[in-house]
Amino acid sequence: MKIISYRDAAGETFGVVDETGGVVDMGRKGPYPDLRAVLTADALVEVAALADGVAPDTTMDEVTLLPVVPNPAKILCAGFNYKDHVEEFIGDMPEHMTVFSRLHNTLVAHGDPIVRPTVSDNFDFEGELALIIGCGGRHIAEADVLSHIAGYTCFLDGSVRDYQGHSVTAGKNFHRTGPLGPWMVTADEIPDPTALELTTRLNGEIMQNCTTDLLIYPIPTIVSYLSDITPLEPGDVIATGTPAGTGNSRTPKLWMKAGDTIEVEISGIGTLSNHVVDE
Repeated sequence: MKIISYRDAAGETFGVVDETGGVVDMGRKGPYPDLRAVLTADALVEVAALADGVAPDTTMDEVTLLPVVPNPAKILCAGFNYKDHVEEFIGDMPEHMTVFSRLHNTLVAHGDPIVRPTVSDNFDFEGELALIIGCGGRHIAEADVLSHIAGYTCFLDGSVRDYQGHSVTAGKNFHRTGPLGPWMVTADEIPDPTALELTTRLNGEIMQNCTTDLLIYPIPTIVSYLSDITPLEPGDVIATGTPAGTGNSRTPKLWMKAGDTIEVEISGIGTLSNHVVDE
């Protein structure tokens, strides 16, 4: 099942997308106003049943998408989690998992512009697989992690590299630099998240391409580790890291600029596409 969050003339809601691009509005058909409420109630099966066989209310082309989870309690990210990216960026393998967080106002939807800030032109791209927590918890055992995941989506970790050089928090939290979407594909449709292919394209040219089985720390390890730090909640977004090929690693360096189109495509999920504007 594919679930989007969106806005139409009546306000914000969420819906189920069918194979034709039709959207069944679920936020106004049941007790759950948004996707986070569905996940909190552990009601994905209920939503699927309510949407089954129902004629679409609208289409993807007729709505304005929102980040697939517009209001996550937390956005947590794994850094340096592909060996080839570590080698191109810092050289030595980290002794421990690297994590950082993002602010809510960094998120944008599929199709929305991402903003290159006025204070820097070192605006880099990092395509990533992101997961969305369904059942929350603390001290989640690695063996149990997959049962805590509601679904998967695409994420672009837009990074301001010169600021990141002196502060990871700064470099990763510029306003409107983190596209998330276009939808959440529920976990039942992706039984093996290590069998996905991730491709990042800048203006149609492939910049990054790898498979998710190459993660240094696999998804169960990431989620379990984060749950030891803080209780995970339904709707939390966890980004799993980016592979080699970022603009910072190239000679000469390749930064995103106004007018560019950046895409993150993940097999089994779809394509997240955004264009770049100057602040």
